[in-house]
Amino acid sequence: MGDRLVRAISKDGFVKAVAVSTRDLTERARQIHKTLPVATAALGRTLAAASMMGNALKGDGASVTLQIKGGGPLGTVLAVSDNEGNVRGTVDNPAVDLPLRPDGKLDVGTAVGSEGTLTVIRDLHMKEPYVGSVGLLGGEIAEDLAAYFVESEQIPTACGLGVLVDRDQSVLAAGGYLIQLLPGAGEDVITKVEGGVMAAGSVTGLLQKNDDPEAILRQVLSDFDLEILETSPIEYRCYCSRERMERALISLGPEQLRSLMEEQGSAELTCQFCDNVQTFTHEQLQGLLDDMKKKE
Repeated sequence: MGDRLVRAISKDGFVKAVAVSTRDLTERARQIHKTLPVATAALGRTLAAASMMGNALKGDGASVTLQIKGGGPLGTVLAVSDNEGNVRGTVDNPAVDLPLRPDGKLDVGTAVGSEGTLTVIRDLHMKEPYVGSVGLLGGEIAEDLAAYFVESEQIPTACGLGVLVDRDQSVLAAGGYLIQLLPGAGEDVITKVEGGVMAAGSVTGLLQKNDDPEAILRQVLSDFDLEILETSPIEYRCYCSRERMERALISLGPEQLRSLMEEQGSAELTCQFCDNVQTFTHEQLQGLLDDMKKKE
């Protein structure tokens, strides 16, 4: 059925929720970055989280960036979402390989690390982007994201994220949910949400049974009458282009560009988010340099 996002609200007006199924886009990320399972899981969880947060933004061209620096062997895990929930991402060290945890699950917490920060950057095309940062709790990403919402935005939040990797290292299932309380929600609402989350169990378990995001929300929030507000397709989408790479070369300035030409003759630029490679010949670099001189 393809990756998709579902947004809902409880009919009593006290709970809003969003869920995603992200198997295809996580598999695409795995193929681009050649991630081993623990890196696939960490990047996949971050992509799902970014998608749900990005889709909540209003305004064309708005974006949200999640940056996780935990001090673990994976290095920085980064995901960017547009305002529709389409995402792209990268991880510093995709070939990290760790033993499974005693319970047989991938050890994402150790791979990410817990001595660092989760940073959220919302670019709403204002003068300055909104930047919020919290210390990591354990590097498992879902609980760190819930802590971010409570600490930085004072929104009580439950978050579940999961990536299931098959024996051949491909992605079997991926997705997650984000449940937030709205103003006026009392202790009874909190208790019902907590009870539903506990009863539903792990996200990977839910995905194995049914990876439809609406079904996941109805399972986790089974004590609530839900109204579905939106169902939309999402994908791994990169906005890189040859023009953007040209601008990156121009931003080096005439001196650095000239020394690049002298040292290498040509330039080959690879997008950090996708497998797009653009080659600029010596003549093309000279053309950029000539254009810069004309504008001086």
